[in-house]
Amino acid sequence: MGYTQQKLSALIRVNKTTISEIENGRFTGSFDIFERVLDAVCLQFDVSPKQHSLPHWDEIEDMFAEDDE
Repeated sequence: MGYTQQKLSALIRVNKTTISEIENGRFTGSFDIFERVLDAVCLQFDVSPKQHSLPHWDEIEDMFAEDDE
């Protein structure tokens, strides 16, 4: 997107270290800061229900079936 850590941090008014933490998956700050970063790079954060897939009864029976051999 063409931003250095320094330029992005100045644009959204946070410390450059915060940008590094976000890039490296160590960010534990506020959602407000995360949202400001997303806005600056024209992205958005969406939340949707998690899709769970439960096994069918046949699959469960197969997991516990004893071999006939």
